[in-house]
Amino acid sequence: MSYLLRVELEDRPGSLGALAVALGTVGADIVSLEVVERGPGYAVDDIVVDLPSDRLPDSLITAAEQIRGVKVDAIRPYTGVLDTHRELALIDQVAASPENRLQILADEAPRVLHSGWCVIAVSGANGAEPINSSSGAPEPGSYQIPVLGLDGARCLDGQADWVPQVWQDLDTALAAAPLGEKDLVIILGRPGGPEFRPAEVARLGYVTGILATVLR
Repeated sequence: MSYLLRVELEDRPGSLGALAVALGTVGADIVSLEVVERGPGYAVDDIVVDLPSDRLPDSLITAAEQIRGVKVDAIRPYTGVLDTHRELALIDQVAASPENRLQILADEAPRVLHSGWCVIAVSGANGAEPINSSSGAPEPGSYQIPVLGLDGARCLDGQADWVPQVWQDLDTALAAAPLGEKDLVIILGRPGGPEFRPAEVARLGYVTGILATVLR
């Protein structure tokens, strides 16, 4: 089975190699890796690994955190392979299918932007009404969203008063951005976290900025 590990590690020569060796000791094969964020002395990477069926995913955390300076931020099952061109592929898909482009966006955004689910909503007099959602998203009608008044991509407070209790109970990290047409907004959720990094929010803004033009 494949898993997506988000790890924070010291940005020093040999740290990634040591991590790969450690993961190999529990039978994990690294399929792909993407640098999510880099800061002074550290890096955050998303690593997709294949793990034998007789091994527990917790063994990945144990192996990784044996390496000095490595912290596992999150681990979750993953289908597919990271693709450095995935944002452009998503934009192409949406542009090529005008009749169901919003549903395509909702379905594909979690894979492309590394979230658990996606909801697309339209602002109205009584708040933002969900109109499209991915699998795994909360059922429409089971929650209410206020008009968010977004002027760009940003993280949302997952414990704000308006956030549905079930989202709060699951410690859901949230990010959102305007889509630039008819007051559309896209909301991404990560049940259990981790929080969206600044670089991920910037990527969301980049993608939605282009999509706003496509949708018009």
